[in-house]
Amino acid sequence: MLKKVLACAVVVALGGCSDAPSTSNENDAKNEAPSVQSLAYPDTKKGAVVDVYFDQKVADPYRWLEDDMSEETAQWVKTQNKLTFSYLEDIPYRDKLKASLEKLMNYEKVTAPFVEGKYTYFYKNDGLQNQYVLYRKLGDADAEVFLDPNTFSEDGTTSMSGLTFSEDGSLAAYQISEGGSDWRKIIIIDTETKQPIEENLVDVKFSGISWLGNEGFYYSSYDKPKGSELSAKTDQHKVYFHNLGTAQSEDELVYGGTEAEKHRYIGASVTDDNRYLLISASVSTSGNKLFIKDLTQPDSKLITILGHTESDTYLLDNEGSKLFLVTNLNAPNKKVVTVDATNPTPDQWQDLIAQTDNVLSMSKGGNYFFAKYMVDAISKVQQFDKSGKLVREINLPGVGTARGFSGKEESETLYYSFANYTTPGNTFAFDVKTGESDVYRKSGAKFDSEEYKSEQVFYTSKDGTKVPMIISYKKDTKLNGKNPTILYGYGGFNASLTPRFSSTVAAWLEQGGVYAVANIRGGGEYGKEWHDAGTQLQKQNVFDDFIAAAEYLNEKKYTSSDYLALRGGSNGGLLVGAVMTQRPDLFKVALPAVGVLDMLRYHTFTAGAGWAYDYGTSEQSQEMFNYLKGYSPVHNVKEGVVYPATLVTTGDHDDRVVPAHSYKFAAELQSKGAGSNPYLIRIETNAGHGAGTPTSKIIDQYADIYGFTLYNMGIKSL
Repeated sequence: MLKKVLACAVVVALGGCSDAPSTSNENDAKNEAPSVQSLAYPDTKKGAVVDVYFDQKVADPYRWLEDDMSEETAQWVKTQNKLTFSYLEDIPYRDKLKASLEKLMNYEKVTAPFVEGKYTYFYKNDGLQNQYVLYRKLGDADAEVFLDPNTFSEDGTTSMSGLTFSEDGSLAAYQISEGGSDWRKIIIIDTETKQPIEENLVDVKFSGISWLGNEGFYYSSYDKPKGSELSAKTDQHKVYFHNLGTAQSEDELVYGGTEAEKHRYIGASVTDDNRYLLISASVSTSGNKLFIKDLTQPDSKLITILGHTESDTYLLDNEGSKLFLVTNLNAPNKKVVTVDATNPTPDQWQDLIAQTDNVLSMSKGGNYFFAKYMVDAISKVQQFDKSGKLVREINLPGVGTARGFSGKEESETLYYSFANYTTPGNTFAFDVKTGESDVYRKSGAKFDSEEYKSEQVFYTSKDGTKVPMIISYKKDTKLNGKNPTILYGYGGFNASLTPRFSSTVAAWLEQGGVYAVANIRGGGEYGKEWHDAGTQLQKQNVFDDFIAAAEYLNEKKYTSSDYLALRGGSNGGLLVGAVMTQRPDLFKVALPAVGVLDMLRYHTFTAGAGWAYDYGTSEQSQEMFNYLKGYSPVHNVKEGVVYPATLVTTGDHDDRVVPAHSYKFAAELQSKGAGSNPYLIRIETNAGHGAGTPTSKIIDQYADIYGFTLYNMGIKSL
C-alpha cells in the first residue's frame, strides 16, 4: 500500500502522572499566577525588511531569525531559553510533575509480533528507555535484541523508522533520523549477522523503502539543497532504485526530476508478488497521480491509472493482474474498486466495497480485507472476503479506536490494538476464520480507568455546523467552571483525531484536569468534504469551530475562561496562534507547538509549498494574500492587547515547520503584548518536529507545559 508522507503531523508523546491533585473543583485561589519574577524580555532587534504583495507593503522585522544557522540566531535562542527556563524552574511543583510523569511512564510496553523470514519480531520498551528496542525470537527460543536505537547516540536523539525486510527476510533496511531531522540515512544489514553489508544511503527524505525481492529497493528523496540544510526549499521529489552492491551515485532515477510540473511527494511500492511497481506522485498533501509498471516485462513502461491529482487513490492489493484500489474519486468517504492492470483507468473501475455515510480506511491480512470506518470519530470494523462479500462485523471491546488488522496473506492470526482517552491500549489476537478476539497483551499502564469517563458531545459552530467533541475527566468532577481544562485541536490535512490513550493526557486527568478534543473541520473525520470545508478561503471555519468548542465548555461549566488552555501542534500550532489572536479573552493559557505561524512565507521553507492545498499561498492571488494576512498569527499580534499566558514550543532543528515561525511569533508577542501574562518560548535543542523524541525529553517537556499551564491558572500547589 502506498502511503504519502503528510507535510504536517500531529506531535504524539506518551507519558503520565501518578499523584492525585488537590487543584480542581475545590480550588478557590484567585486566578492569577503567583509572582515568580518580573520578566525582562530579551531585546530582539528589528530589521527594515519590507515585502510588497499586490502593491501592499508588509514589514517583516524579524526576517533575520529565519537564518537558523547564524551565530546571531543561536545567541537569540540561548537568551530566550535562559529566560524561559529561569521562569519554569521557579514553578514550585515542576519537579513533582516530572517525578510523577516518570513514575507513570515506567512500565513495559510491547508491540504486536510480526514474522519476517524464520524469525518473529516485536518492539519493546522496558519503561523509560528513550527509544523502543527491536527484538526477535526463533520458535520457542528466548528473544534476543535485534536493533537497539538507544545505542545509536548518547542522548537518545537518534531514532529509527521505516524498517522493511527483503522477500526472504535475510536482509533488512531501516532509516535513522538524527536530532529529529526529516533528512534520513538508510542502513542495510544482513539479518543473521546484524551487520551492515554496504555503505549507508544518505540525504533521504519523506521516503518509504520497498524491496524488489532480494535485489534492492525503491526509495525517495530530494536533491540536497544548497545553503541551510534546515530551511532551504525542497520541492522536487524523486524515486530511485538502489541495486544492492552498487554505490548510491549509481542508483537509477525511476520517476521525478524531469517533469515540467513539480511533484513534491513521490512514493514507490512493489506488490507482494513482485509483479508490479506502483508510483504515487503529488504536488500537494492532498491528491495524487497513480502509475503502474509491469516488472515481469523487460523495458515495460509506466501505465497511467490516474493522470490528475483530484483524488487520493492507492493500491490495496492485487491478485495477478486484478488490482484492488482505495479511492475517494467521486466518493468523498472512500470506496474500494477493482480493475485490470492492463487497462486501469477510472472508466474501467468496478465497485467492490461501496461508499457509505462513514469515512473508510482499509487494511489486508489473512486473505481478507478489513474496512475500518469512522462513525463520529469512533471505530467500526468489518471483515470482507476478496469478492467483496461481508464476512462479519467485528465485535470491538468498547467505544474507541481500533488499529491494526494487517498482516501477510498466509496469516491465520492478525493483531489489533484498542484504546480510548481513558482506556490504555490492549493488544488483541484476532482469528481470521472464526472472528474471535482474545487479549494478547494487556497494557501495564498504571492508570485506573474506572475513575474516569469520556463523553462525546455535539456543539454548534458559528455557521450552524454540528461538530463533535470528546471530553474526558474524573467521574467525581464538579461542573462548576473551575476545572483546569486543555482544549486540543488540529483541523487540517485530512487528519482525524480519534480516541487514543496517551500517558501525558492521563497525567493531566490525574491532576484533576479536563481534556477536550474537538473534531473540527479541516480534518478527515467526515471525509473529503469535511476536510475541504477547512481549507484555503474557508480556513476561518476551522478557527470558528475551535472558538465554539471553547464557548461550549464554558457554557456547560466544564471550565471557564480563567481555567482554559488551548493546545495544538504543527497545523494545530497555527490553530492556537490564530484563535488566541482572534479571541484572546476566551483563554487563560495558549500552548502552540511547532506551529505554522507565518502564513505569508510558510511556502518558501523546506517542503512548505506542498501545503498549499490546505492554505493557499500569498502569491496565489490578491484575495488569497488578504485572507492569509487576515489570520496569520505573526501578522495579527496587536500592540497593547493582553494575550493569554503563552508558552511557544519548538525544536531548533525542525526542518518541516522551521523554527523561524515560532521565533517570529514569540518576538511579536514579547514586543507588543500587554499585561502581566508571560510570553515565553521553549526551544528544544537538537530536536526536530517531534517524531522520535526520546522519552527523557518528553518527560521534561510535559512537566514544563503542565507546570506553566497550571501556574498561570492560579494553581499555587499540587
